[in-house]
Amino acid sequence: MAVHPIEERYGTPEMRAVWSERNRFACIVAAEVALAKAEAHHGMIPTAAAAEIESKAKNASLERAKAIELEISHDMMAIVKSIAEVTGESGRWVHYGATSNDILDTATGLQLGQSLDLIDTKLRKLLAVLLKRAEENKTLVCIGRTHGQHGVPTTYGLRFAIWASEVGRHIERLEQMCPRVVVGQMTGAVGTQAALGPKGMDVQATMMANLGMGSVDVSNQVIARDRYAEYFMFCANVATTLDKIGVEIRSLQRTEIGEVEEAFGKNQVGSSTMPHKRNPIKSEQVCGLARIIRSAVEPALQNNTLWDERDLTNSSCERVLFPEASILTDHCLRLMAGIIVGLVIRKDAIRRNLEFLHGINMAESVMIELTKKGMSRQDSHEKIRVASMQALSEGKPLVDILAQDPDVVRFCSRDEIAALLSPDAYIGTAVKQVERVIQKLSPLAA
Repeated sequence: MAVHPIEERYGTPEMRAVWSERNRFACIVAAEVALAKAEAHHGMIPTAAAAEIESKAKNASLERAKAIELEISHDMMAIVKSIAEVTGESGRWVHYGATSNDILDTATGLQLGQSLDLIDTKLRKLLAVLLKRAEENKTLVCIGRTHGQHGVPTTYGLRFAIWASEVGRHIERLEQMCPRVVVGQMTGAVGTQAALGPKGMDVQATMMANLGMGSVDVSNQVIARDRYAEYFMFCANVATTLDKIGVEIRSLQRTEIGEVEEAFGKNQVGSSTMPHKRNPIKSEQVCGLARIIRSAVEPALQNNTLWDERDLTNSSCERVLFPEASILTDHCLRLMAGIIVGLVIRKDAIRRNLEFLHGINMAESVMIELTKKGMSRQDSHEKIRVASMQALSEGKPLVDILAQDPDVVRFCSRDEIAALLSPDAYIGTAVKQVERVIQKLSPLAA
């Protein structure tokens, strides 16, 4: 029976694999092998011993390490013993000069690299589908809303492009963050590399080069957790973008708005008691899980405030944070890409809502034109404001009210006012902005 939903309900197989117990073990073994090779390279242990460790360490088993841990109550030392058991005489050199977190934090760096590769791929896929929808809908005029009220028109293409631009920045952030986050260390008990002697810095550099990752400049017994906090804040930032998109989809799918709709399967059930329901459950899932991802930020920041050269308060916390935040972020990215691909756009409802106020929401357009033709901007604002309030209270088209005002028709005829109140003629540079975003971000898309 699954204890946590990420074991069976949320998450992709590939991201679950990254944070699995078995992959964690494999990364730790890889770090130990890289250490032995680095030490042999710098003449600290026999070359033959490093070669034997490299060839035989793969025979170490997670099951044996767990059995040893039951006896000695130390997870890292149990893995060291399990590797030593299968590497013959050379086993005496396993973990030479290292402390537990040299290996554990380096293994975490390997896992973070794998995790960020998966997130990067999914961000690029999401970017691709957003750009596609932006291109498809760049001229689809719709009502813009501020404070939940109808404003002037915008386009669906611009909405998709705004989301795409945000995802593009996340891709940039990921690229900038990787060198700070995907790092390892080999600094010993309190960071001095005393057990490694004068070649300690060279051993660390070679070890990390063997693993294809960066090295810390300095550390105590653990890698400073500001690096990991940045990773969790990145996940929270990505999740919040997805939350933002999900909230908008849910709002636009309200029955009385009805402009978009999540794809709904032929046999899909919306409610156990209301057979008619077609709920935006995938967007709601993204919004709900985003709360969990964001909740990782506070403990991740607190994990950087350890006692002296280190304590153990970060360890148990990170065993929960890393798999949970990583798996849920990856899951939500995949889910949102699917939502966008299948999103149904209801053009009839969009047009209905666009014309709902009979031109009253287009008041700005008339105000701008009156100002161009000679009326004071402040006077035109007040005149259009009063006319808009009258149109709203009387339920009349704004053109009818304005066409009866001699101060207005002195500058604009009824036909000119009617043209100014056309939403399709008042989208400014929206199409060009969308095209610019598509051109800029297409090279980043998967």
